Amino acid sequence: MTAPVFAPGDTAVRRDVTDGQVWSAMPYTVLGDDGATLTLSARPGTETLAPAGWTAAARAGDDAARLHCIDDLAAGRWELDQWTWRDTVVLSRFTAGAPFSVHRFLTPTGRPLHWYVNFERPYRRTAIGVDTFDLFLDLVITPDLSEYSWKDEDEYAHARRLGVVDEATHRQMARARDLALAQLQDRTGPFAPDPAAWTLPPEGPLPVLPVTALSTPVAADRFGPAAG
Repeated sequence: MTAPVFAPGDTAVRRDVTDGQVWSAMPYTVLGDDGATLTLSARPGTETLAPAGWTAAARAGDDAARLHCIDDLAAGRWELDQWTWRDTVVLSRFTAGAPFSVHRFLTPTGRPLHWYVNFERPYRRTAIGVDTFDLFLDLVITPDLSEYSWKDEDEYAHARRLGVVDEATHRQMARARDLALAQLQDRTGPFAPDPAAWTLPPEGPLPVLPVTALSTPVAADRFGPAAG
C-alpha cells in the first residue's frame, strides 16, 4: 500500500522510531507536500509524546539529565510522557533521502529566531505521517544564515559510546554534516531563497495526535544513504 501524499491543512505525525518502538510523536499541520518534500508547521500548545526522562529534564531545566535518556534508549526501555510544544512557531521541511530536516523557528508574531538542522535518519512515510530517528547532533543557524554553531555534541558523543550511533552511522553523519554546510554556504536545497515557504502561515486549529499515533506500524528503522 502506497503511503499518502498529504493535503495542505492535514495533520502529519513525525515520529522517532527505533527497533520497532516509538521514541517520540509530534503532530504538525501540513503546509505543502509534493511526494518528496513535506513542509509542516507547529504552534505553541501542540500536544506531543516524548520520552519521560526527557520531559522530566526539560521541566527541571537540567540539560545534563538528558544524557540519561540515551541510557534508556541503549537499554531499549523507556516510557512516553505528554509534552506541550511551547513558545515558538516552527516551520519544518523534510526532503526524501536527506539525512536531516531543516526547521525555522519564529515567534508567534512571525519574528525569525533561528534555523535548525536536525540530523536524523532519512524519513519514510506512514499512513499518518513520517518516521525517522533523531541522531542527537544539531546545527543552529542565525536568521540571516550568516553564522552557525553545533549543538548537543555531548549527546552525540554519549550515543556513540553506548553504541546507539554505530560506526557506519557515524561515517554517514560526517557526510551529512558536509552536505548541510555545503547547502548552507551555496544557499541551495532548503536554504535557497523561498520566502513563501518560510513565512508565518495563517493561524488555524492546532494539530492533534491521532489515536493510532503509537499503533501505526513503524517505517524507519535504518539510517539510509546520505543524499547527494
